[in-house]
Amino acid sequence: MDTDLLMKMAFSLVGGLGIFLLGMRYMSEGLQTITGPSLRRMIGAVTDNRIAAVITGLLVTCFVQSSSVSTVMAIGFVNSGIMALHQAMGVILGANIGTTITGWVLALKIGKYGLPILGVCAFIYLFSKRERTRYIALAIMGVGMIFFGLELMKNGFKPMKSLPEFQAWFNTFHANSYFGVLKCVAVGCILTFIVQSSSATLGITIALATQGLLDFQTAGALVLGENIGTTITAMLASIGAAANARRAAYFHMLFNVVGVFVMTIIFIPIYIPGIEWLLAKFSGIPDVMAFKVDEMGVKEYTSITIGIATVHSVFNIANVIIFLPFVRVIARFLERIVPDSPGSDKHYLTGLDFADFETGWAAIERSKFEIDRMGVRTQEMMDNLKAVLEDVDDDVAASKIFERENILDNVQKEITAFITDVRGDVLSHELIEESSAHLVLADEYESVSDYITQILKLCIRLREDGLGFLGYQMVEMKSLNDRLNSLFKKIISADDEAVSVVSVTAETEGEAIKKEIRKYRTNHWSQVSEQKMNPLLITSYSDVLVSYRKINDHLVHIASARSGVL
Repeated sequence: MDTDLLMKMAFSLVGGLGIFLLGMRYMSEGLQTITGPSLRRMIGAVTDNRIAAVITGLLVTCFVQSSSVSTVMAIGFVNSGIMALHQAMGVILGANIGTTITGWVLALKIGKYGLPILGVCAFIYLFSKRERTRYIALAIMGVGMIFFGLELMKNGFKPMKSLPEFQAWFNTFHANSYFGVLKCVAVGCILTFIVQSSSATLGITIALATQGLLDFQTAGALVLGENIGTTITAMLASIGAAANARRAAYFHMLFNVVGVFVMTIIFIPIYIPGIEWLLAKFSGIPDVMAFKVDEMGVKEYTSITIGIATVHSVFNIANVIIFLPFVRVIARFLERIVPDSPGSDKHYLTGLDFADFETGWAAIERSKFEIDRMGVRTQEMMDNLKAVLEDVDDDVAASKIFERENILDNVQKEITAFITDVRGDVLSHELIEESSAHLVLADEYESVSDYITQILKLCIRLREDGLGFLGYQMVEMKSLNDRLNSLFKKIISADDEAVSVVSVTAETEGEAIKKEIRKYRTNHWSQVSEQKMNPLLITSYSDVLVSYRKINDHLVHIASARSGVL
């Protein structure tokens, strides 16, 4: 066997696959950056409507260009509580249809233009000053790299037809019997698991098929196996996650395994003949294995790419149609066989435990959800503090404040670490600003929780020394707590469109509360000069007023950060 020829083939194949994968990543990053806000609105619009969930999964996957990424993202949203299990299952169904777009992109007859597309867009990306233009260029540059990489892989496979050893090896994989179909499905599954990209294995399959190394039936069976192989990524992502996230991952595997198993039974007698009939009837392709001879006398099977794309799409669409009516039934079944882990409710942050940083906008969406929940939990501490002020012996409310303050300390650390990792990815200017706001908000909420706890500690200290706040002091403390709590609820309940108005309200209300605190402070020192008072009580009440003033300042900062003013 010619060693030089083998080296040339290996270099072309490895280089082509690397450029293909890098092109997929660049196209995905460019599309996500351009369409990020729209994708986030789609995710937010997912409701109990199964059709809407499927359409969302389809569209997100078309832009993300990876069903694995979309599925892992959906599992992450289930894990953090953004989506219910049956909603994520609908998104996963849509993702399986969306991933078939890769085959249709590869079916475009622009292979020879891949390199010039790459070159022109690289110049635009490097020298353009407009962010949107740069990311559009990055996405199109990715398309150019995909086709250039595919051409390199095709060229690498060409010499294989003249080598008997390779031909003998390929002859062992023919989907001409049920056992042969199963063997090809297993090969496609293993290859996808190794490469960790169904798009890459689809590209390899198409490159082999266009050079005549695989017949249409065998290529179709390999594509079925690739659908199973792509579920491994989601299964790995669900390890250590909450029960609902594991259920979503199991559904993804169940959906593909059952669908492929059923398809293998009808593959030879019904499915492949049906695909050939569809292509002949609607695409004008009477023979999928039709070929043309290039200038070097080498055969190239140009129609088989459309055939493979059709096999992939029809399988996934049919599978979704079959599974969609039973989504809720399957969800209940999975809830029964995958029970909740004992003590799982003790974990505050779950959605940020595993992050897919290929989707920066999805990571920011998860972060936003956790930040919003952090705000609600902090505000609930104000409710607990009110209960303590009403009854200083309310140990249940006090313990809740201490427990939650400890949790929020850890929450802030986890969010900070998470966002720091996300910011290392390619993010638009808008997402970078939003991630900065998340860091500020996490710090502000944690600070508010600290001052609430500080007030509680002052109350407990007085109680332990056999003391208590005086009547006028309790009235003033309750008044401040109620006003600040009311302001807090307004700030965290405002939606994205109303936050700017609430920010102005917070500034006005914050100034009024400051004046009230100054009035109470003046009144306190007047009372101290007029009557004898325990030194601990004097300093404790003064410290309480300082803590409420700090809470007020932080609430105003929170309102500003939510409105985009850092």
